[in-house]
Amino acid sequence: MSRAIKTILRPSLLAMAIALTTPLASSVLVAAEQSDEQRSYSLPAAPLSSTLTQIASQSGIALSLDPSLASGRTSSPVNGQYSGIGALQAALRGTGLQLQQSGSGTYTVVAVPEGAMALPVTDINASVNQESAWGPVEGYLAKRTAAGTKTDTAIVEAPRSISVATREQMDDRGVHSLDDAVRYMPGIVSASFGSDTRYDWMRVRGFEPTQFLDGLPLPRGVYANPKAETWNLDRLALLRGPASSIYGQTPPGGLLDMVSRRPQAESSHEVQVQYGSDNHRQINFASTGKIDEEGQFLYSLSGVLRDGGTQIDHIDDKRYNIAPSLTWNIDEDTSLTFLSQFTRDDTGVTSQFRPIQGTKIDMPFGDISHHKNLGDPDYEFYDRTYYALGYAFEHRINDVWQFRQNLRYTKSDLEFQTITVSSYFEPGGPVDDQGNANRLSTNVDEDISQFAVDNNFQADFATGDISHTLLIGLDHQRTNTNYLAIFGFNVPPTNVNNPVYGLPIVRPPRSDAFYDYNQKTRQTGLYVQDQMALDNWRLTLGGREDWVHTGTKFFNKNDATNTERDKKFSGNAAISYVFDSGFVPYLSYAESFQPASNAAVSPTESFKPTEGEQWELGIKYQPPGSNTLLTAAVYNLTQKNVSVTNTINSIPVTSQTGEVKVHGLELEAVSDVTENLKVIAAYTLAKSEVQDGDFKGNRLQLMPNQQASLWGDYTWHDGVLDGFGIGAGARYTGNTYGDQGNTWLGKADAYTVFDAAVHYDLGRLDNSLKGASVAVNATNLFNKDYISTCDSFYCYYGDLRSVVASATYKW
Repeated sequence: MSRAIKTILRPSLLAMAIALTTPLASSVLVAAEQSDEQRSYSLPAAPLSSTLTQIASQSGIALSLDPSLASGRTSSPVNGQYSGIGALQAALRGTGLQLQQSGSGTYTVVAVPEGAMALPVTDINASVNQESAWGPVEGYLAKRTAAGTKTDTAIVEAPRSISVATREQMDDRGVHSLDDAVRYMPGIVSASFGSDTRYDWMRVRGFEPTQFLDGLPLPRGVYANPKAETWNLDRLALLRGPASSIYGQTPPGGLLDMVSRRPQAESSHEVQVQYGSDNHRQINFASTGKIDEEGQFLYSLSGVLRDGGTQIDHIDDKRYNIAPSLTWNIDEDTSLTFLSQFTRDDTGVTSQFRPIQGTKIDMPFGDISHHKNLGDPDYEFYDRTYYALGYAFEHRINDVWQFRQNLRYTKSDLEFQTITVSSYFEPGGPVDDQGNANRLSTNVDEDISQFAVDNNFQADFATGDISHTLLIGLDHQRTNTNYLAIFGFNVPPTNVNNPVYGLPIVRPPRSDAFYDYNQKTRQTGLYVQDQMALDNWRLTLGGREDWVHTGTKFFNKNDATNTERDKKFSGNAAISYVFDSGFVPYLSYAESFQPASNAAVSPTESFKPTEGEQWELGIKYQPPGSNTLLTAAVYNLTQKNVSVTNTINSIPVTSQTGEVKVHGLELEAVSDVTENLKVIAAYTLAKSEVQDGDFKGNRLQLMPNQQASLWGDYTWHDGVLDGFGIGAGARYTGNTYGDQGNTWLGKADAYTVFDAAVHYDLGRLDNSLKGASVAVNATNLFNKDYISTCDSFYCYYGDLRSVVASATYKW
C-alpha cells in the first residue's frame, strides 16, 4: 500500500482545512490564509475533540489531533473575541495539551512536556472570511448549510444529500433563473417545459420541490407563484429527500433553500449591464456596507431592471425588482435584519403548448417553428406583482441558549390571459394537414397572501462526552388564496405556420368559471431536533407534529364549502462517522407529508395527505486541506396515499390507495481545485415505478433514468492571458415520459446540450480599470434542436441557443 493511501486511512490523524479560498494542495498557503480577525465565540465546556474540530472548521485551520490525546479530556469554555488560533489555545487551557506549528503551516496538538510551560503560538497575520450557513461564499464550494437542520452545520457532516450553488458559480454561468441555477446538480430536472418566464418548473427525485427563502416557505398557488430573482441570492441549496420533520408539509423529493443577499460590514458595490439574444436587456445592481462608523447599522440594496424579448414572437420578458435590507446590531448578542423585496413581471407563456402534430408527429405542413406564437398578442398578458416584507431576529441568551425568529408577509397578485391550440384528444382537434387548428382561451385572476413565522431555540451543551446541538421550534403560517379560472371555447381558429393576430376574442363571463374559490390554510408545527457528537460519531434525531386546517369556499358551486383537518407526526434519524481522513459515511431515514391544496380540492370529496419515507445511504469525502467535496448517495423513496385509477368491469374507479417508489444513485463533485480552476460534476441514475392502478409498472412523469453534467471554469492569473478566463459545460438528460401511460406520444428523447463562457478582468490591462470586467455566456452553444417534454396532448420545445454579453463594475 502506498504511503499516500496509508496517510489517508490512518485513523490517528484528524486533518481539517476549511480556508475558503486556498488551492487544493498547498499547505503553506493554508497556513498563510489563517485569520487574526477577532471573532465572537461562546462555546461551553465540551468534549475536547469536538470543540477543537468546531473551531478549526470555522476558522480554516489545518489541525492534526491524536484521538488518544483528546480522549476523556474536556475543553475549557471559550467566550469572547478571539482569533482562530486564540480560540484553540483558550479551549486547550488546563488540558495539559498545547498547539505546535509545523514548518508547512499546519498545527498539531501535542502534550505539554513535563515541567515545561505551555508557550503561546504566534498568530499568522492574514485575513479570511468566515463562512456561515446564511452568508456569502468564496468560490464554488460551500462548506456550511442550514438546509435540512435549520442550524449552521458543516455540509460534509450533514447526513443528507445537499447541493449548493454559490454566488460565484451563478455569476460564472450567467444564471438568470432557478431553472438555470440547479442545472448542474444531481437528482433534479429543471425547465421540463422549456424555460418559462412565469415560473420555474422542477422535479427533485420525481416530485416538485417546495421553495424556501430565508428559512420560510414561499406561497404556492396555481399560476401566481413567486418566481425568485437569483440576482438577489447569496446562495441556493437543494436538499434531496423528505424533510417534514423540520419544515412541515413538504413533498418527498426535497426542497430548495434560498438565502438572500444580506447586509455586510465590508462595503461592496456592483453594477452590471447585459445585452443578448432576443433583445435581452438587463441592468443588475447591488450595494452593501455600514451606515454608521461603528457598524451598528448595515444595509444592502440589490435589484434588477429587465426589458427584453423572448424566443417566442411577440412575448416580452419585463421585470422590475428591488430588494432592500437593513441589519441592526442591537448589541454583541442581538441582531435584527429586515428583509424586503418588490417585483413586477410583465410577460407571457414562453413554454407554448405546441400540438403533437408538427412536433412529435410529422405532418404535410411541416414542423411548427420554435419561435411561432400560436396565441394572440393583442389578447394575451401575464401581469404579476409580488412583494414581501419580513425580518430575521437572533439573540444569544447565554453560553448555551440562543433564539431565532424568522417572519415574513408575502403577497402575489396576478392577472393572466392566454390562448392555446386545442390538444390532440380534445373536441375540435387535431390540427389538419394544412396546419389549421381550433383554439381555446385561459383567463385567470389569482391572488395569494401569506403570513409565516418560525421561532426556535438552539442549545449547545454537553452531557458527559456527548456534545449536543438541540433545536426546539414552533412555526405557523396562514395562507389565503383567491383563484378564478375561466376557459373560453369561442376563439377563432388559426394556422400554426401563419397565425393571424388581432382577431375578435371575448373573455367569457365569470359565471362560466371552471374554478372560482377562496381557500384559507392554517398550519402550525412543533419540532424538536438533537444533533449529537461523541468523538467521531454523529447522531441526529428529530420529530415534528403538524396541524393543518384548510377551508375552501367554491363560488361557482353555489358557495359550497370544504373543510380538511390534518394532523401528522414526521420523524427523522441519521447516524454518521467522521473519519480523520475526511471520509464521512452516513445512513439516514426521513419522512414527509403533503396535504391536498389548490385546484386538487373538491367540495364533495376529502383527500388524505400524501406521505413519504426514505432511506438513504451515502458517503462524503473532503480531502484534508482542500476545497473539494465528493459525495455519493443511494436512496429508496416511497410515496403513499397517491390517487390511482383502477378499471373494474370497464368502469374507472379512483381512490387514494396508490403508491410510487423511486430509488437511485447520485454522485457529485464540487471543487475549487486551484486558484485558477473550479469544477462541478454530477451524475444521476434513478428508477421510478408506479405500484398500483391501471398504470402499474410505469415510470413517473418527467423523470429521466439518467442525467449527467460537467462544468469547469479556468482563469489565468499571470502571463500573457492574465485576467482571461473560459468556462465550458455539458448537460445530458435521458428520455422522459410526460404522460402516465408512458406512450410513444408522451415520450421525449434524450438530449445533450453544451454551455460556454468567456470573461476578462479589464483591471489587468490598466489599474484605472480596476473592478471592471466583461463576459459572454452562451447556453445551448451548438443550438441543439430538441423536445423537452411531451404529455401526449402537447409537446414543449427545449431552449434554443442564447448568448448574453455583460459588463460589470465593482468597487
